[in-house]
Amino acid sequence: MLVSNILVIGGSGFIGSHVLARLAALAATPGERLPEPVTRAAWVPGALPDRVPGRILAPTRDLRGVRHLLPLPVELVEADVHDDATLDRLLAALGEDGTVINLVGILHDRRGTPYGPGFAKAHVALPRRLVAMCARHGVRRLLHMSALGAESAGPSMYLRSKGDGEAAVTMSMLDWTVFRPSVVFGPGDSFLNLFARMQRFAPFVPLACADARFQPIAVEDVAQAIVNAFGNAETIHQCYDLGGPQVYTLEELVRLAGQAAGHPRPVMRLPAALGRLQAMMLEHAPGGPLMSRDNLDSMRVDNVLHGPVSPVLGITPRHLESSLAEVLGRQDRSARLDRWRMRA
Repeated sequence: MLVSNILVIGGSGFIGSHVLARLAALAATPGERLPEPVTRAAWVPGALPDRVPGRILAPTRDLRGVRHLLPLPVELVEADVHDDATLDRLLAALGEDGTVINLVGILHDRRGTPYGPGFAKAHVALPRRLVAMCARHGVRRLLHMSALGAESAGPSMYLRSKGDGEAAVTMSMLDWTVFRPSVVFGPGDSFLNLFARMQRFAPFVPLACADARFQPIAVEDVAQAIVNAFGNAETIHQCYDLGGPQVYTLEELVRLAGQAAGHPRPVMRLPAALGRLQAMMLEHAPGGPLMSRDNLDSMRVDNVLHGPVSPVLGITPRHLESSLAEVLGRQDRSARLDRWRMRA
């Protein structure tokens, strides 16, 4: 069994925080106290891992923004991963048996051909640089987060950039594994929580691409799939599509979010031209884009799997509707009482 130091790029993000928590649980020594709600993780039943975590390094642009990760036995490093010298030092710290997990992704960028500069930097240039740096330092193992529908000739800048980044990984000589999730939900997500907030204040929801189809998967399931793949050599040179057990239209997801949040609103389906006008306005929302024309372009292709999630990953994706109260942070009095009784 190999002890592997791990560099998690994008570890302070939505998915990355969950990945770090599970890696930390595996790396923890017996008897070590872990912060709640982290529990000691388990590998796929009946399978021994090919490698286990050693040091876990997580670079971040600003340490002040990752206080939620401080209780974990993780080495948080203030660093710019887009700087070659910095990335070189981080890879050198791993050793040849190290592992790199790349979770970097952005949802919005300004227009460009074939994609904007932000997408080019985060989704394409960074994976290429990681591949080159891994080869330079003899680091073989690379786990890479792509996206369902990623394709160099895809309909949106997001999907084209994700496709080019994925190609840089899969064409390399490294021991790579690629993950391609549908939309990911969980507490603090930027998808279901957005629609829930909209319905709290708006009398109705104007909705473009109402028939777009998604197969949402829980952030906990995505994180566990990544951690299980890290310890399983069978996943090398494999691309895994990730999705939940049920397919929903965008309109169905909006209605579910409103009902679970306690503020169901009517949905007004928008024709394509009005939808693009709405998205163009939301690109300039205070605090950053809420929706973009590129998001609508991504919805031109169904975001669904063509089969079940691979059993090699050792996960059973949970149902969205059973998790909605937790996802939206809305818990009734009886649920709170149950938790208090468990702590008593």
